Amino acid sequence: MMRQLSLLVLFIITLLCCVPEDAGAHTGSVKGTVYKGDGGQPLEGASIYIKANNSAAVTDAFGHFFLKGIKEGKYNVSISHIGYETIEQEIKIEDGVTTDLDVKLQQSAVKMSEVAINSKKELNLSTISGLDLKQRPVNNAQDLMRLVPGLFTSQHQGGGKAEQIFLRGFDCDHGTDINVSVDGTPVNMVSHAHGQGFADSHFIIPETVQGMDFGKGPYRIDKGNLTTAGWVEFRTKELLDNSFVKMEGGMYGYFRTAAGIDLLDGKTKNGRQSAYVAGEYGYNRSYFDKSQDFNRFNLMGKYTNYLAENKKLTVTLSGFRSYWNASGQIPERAVRLGVTDRFGELDNEGGMTSRYSVNAQYFQSINNNSYFKSNVYLGYYDFSLFSDFTYFLEDSGNGDQIHQSEKRIFGGYNADYNTNYAIAGLKAKTQIGMGLRHDDITGSELSHTANRDLILKRIEYGDINETNLFGYVNETIELLPQLVLNLGTRFDYFVQDYHDRMPSAEARNHEYTNHALSPKAGVYYNVSDRARLYFNYGTGFHTNDTRTLAVGVPLAGESIVQHVLPQANCMDLGIIIKPYSKLLLSAAVWQLDMQEEFTYGGDEGVVEPSGRTRRKGVDLSLRYELTKWLYADVDANYTHARYRDEVKGQDYIPLAAGFTSIGGLSFKINKDLTAGIRYRFMADRPAAENYSLTAKGYTLCDMVVSYSRPKYEFGMQIQNLFNTEWREAQFATETRLRTEVAQGIPGQTDICYTPGTPFFLKLSATYKF
Repeated sequence: MMRQLSLLVLFIITLLCCVPEDAGAHTGSVKGTVYKGDGGQPLEGASIYIKANNSAAVTDAFGHFFLKGIKEGKYNVSISHIGYETIEQEIKIEDGVTTDLDVKLQQSAVKMSEVAINSKKELNLSTISGLDLKQRPVNNAQDLMRLVPGLFTSQHQGGGKAEQIFLRGFDCDHGTDINVSVDGTPVNMVSHAHGQGFADSHFIIPETVQGMDFGKGPYRIDKGNLTTAGWVEFRTKELLDNSFVKMEGGMYGYFRTAAGIDLLDGKTKNGRQSAYVAGEYGYNRSYFDKSQDFNRFNLMGKYTNYLAENKKLTVTLSGFRSYWNASGQIPERAVRLGVTDRFGELDNEGGMTSRYSVNAQYFQSINNNSYFKSNVYLGYYDFSLFSDFTYFLEDSGNGDQIHQSEKRIFGGYNADYNTNYAIAGLKAKTQIGMGLRHDDITGSELSHTANRDLILKRIEYGDINETNLFGYVNETIELLPQLVLNLGTRFDYFVQDYHDRMPSAEARNHEYTNHALSPKAGVYYNVSDRARLYFNYGTGFHTNDTRTLAVGVPLAGESIVQHVLPQANCMDLGIIIKPYSKLLLSAAVWQLDMQEEFTYGGDEGVVEPSGRTRRKGVDLSLRYELTKWLYADVDANYTHARYRDEVKGQDYIPLAAGFTSIGGLSFKINKDLTAGIRYRFMADRPAAENYSLTAKGYTLCDMVVSYSRPKYEFGMQIQNLFNTEWREAQFATETRLRTEVAQGIPGQTDICYTPGTPFFLKLSATYKF
């Protein structure tokens, strides 16, 4: 690792000694604004590209762009954005003169030709999700998360609990190793009653999502805690295209309605102000023998004001509440022995959760070269969950049902300053950021219960205060017009306090501080506008639950503090290529090493050691516009995941997905009628360290048909088209059934699973106004 970094640094120093041959040439510049053609609002994220001299820019939140250092002459400028018609326009650059260029882009069907690879597009992989968001049906938060190539989710609590997430050989649990945010507000809940980093994204209304960015690995400088396998950031719309009312109905008692109302018509006010409210209600009995009675309520309001030509303020209010029953996870032998069928239940599980938040975002363009953005957020969250994973293993009379609950207030601030300049004739960009997050958690509880209403024994009960202060600096230098270097580092400081409120012990406070330094580096080379080669190296981390130190016992001679902020070291070597305008390919080989750590098990209230791990693999993605009416996409991901200090054959990482693939075909039958068919594949996985138990893989196919007119839209979706019998969530767990208690049979370890959705048909109708 160090040898590779040393060679990279030597290579960079050599390049820095070179001065561009055109440093003294007569040059001019071009600046302008890109607008949406249908309403005149600024268009953020449009690509500006001058191929003749490899100059590129990306529009900011005001649609502004600025390119300087361009030699005198005439040039063709290409302006593009996914979902808009690409424009090419000729400009004339004169010495010392800034040329103005304002354009309007008209909305259009998604075309691969709109995908641009240039030196200013730092997150080209996110372009893939931009394409997919416009091509694939999105029904819920799970569908949004699965837009990340290689990311799989599973639900095993009636639809109400945060999904289990799998990415790059990580069983990220419910968010431990993937950082999720919406408009700068974190979704993950640290030191959560059920699991570290719990990321319940069900408060997101899919119809309000404008786009998403994502990354694999810990390379993004402004993503800190929980960014090991990767990160996902959703962006909600500032303006609705139309007010709408939507109704959905399907099999197994499924019903959903959503609505969005435009309060200020930004299209008639030159886009200076916009506001809308959106709401959602969903109910699902589900396909289990016992009704899951899943209810979800969502309400959101967003207001945007362009205070001046260079200042923008956005305020978002959000409220969410859901409650549900659940059939839990069924041991294989319970079905085999006829104790229950695969859609049955062995205990009465379920829960309730709610989240309310306000988020204010501010963006200011300081000049043509610099901008500042920030956001401040405040929220309230509560959670109550009843589960039973072992049945009668611990308590042969009352059963092993547990209750996990908490209430919290969370808040924080993020600030980010960016400036572009030249140094020694080289274009450079400096990014400086800082922020904080504080969580005040009361009544974090783990209890042994019966029938969801009787507390038999409190196992853990206390209050948590957790604060994260951070700062970072990042430098981007264009060594050549095609060659870009990125260097940065991030510092995170944590103050964590646990107040033990267990009645069996004296009131105790456990307070500790910790910190992490996370250096990152990357270099990429653009081969004209058709391909990019890149190499990234970075370190990341995830904190462990604050309660780890309160209940943990360190190894002899060691401090447990050393093992609660484990570092991840990761490298990617990849290529993104457009062989021609209709085809986009990406490939990467990668490796990620994770330090030894101690983790807090929220289901048992105990601390467990986890050894050093190494994950390495290959990611492949293809997006192909075969014809004007046919679009294909395929993602394939291979991972080799092992513990580093265990003997061979005993070193498998449980539930690490070895091979996954997702893909499909999208048909544009005519301008109003579209259809698609998709597949998901996950191979068999080890469920135990010695692979003595197997979590079975699956292949699923889904289908969608949509008919859309300016004022209305009808849709039909089929999930699990071929009615495949599959398992959505699987764990190797020691359990004891009620019948085994009567027979004197001890606990047994086998696969416990939640059955996946059988054939499911859903119809939808939307009215737009």
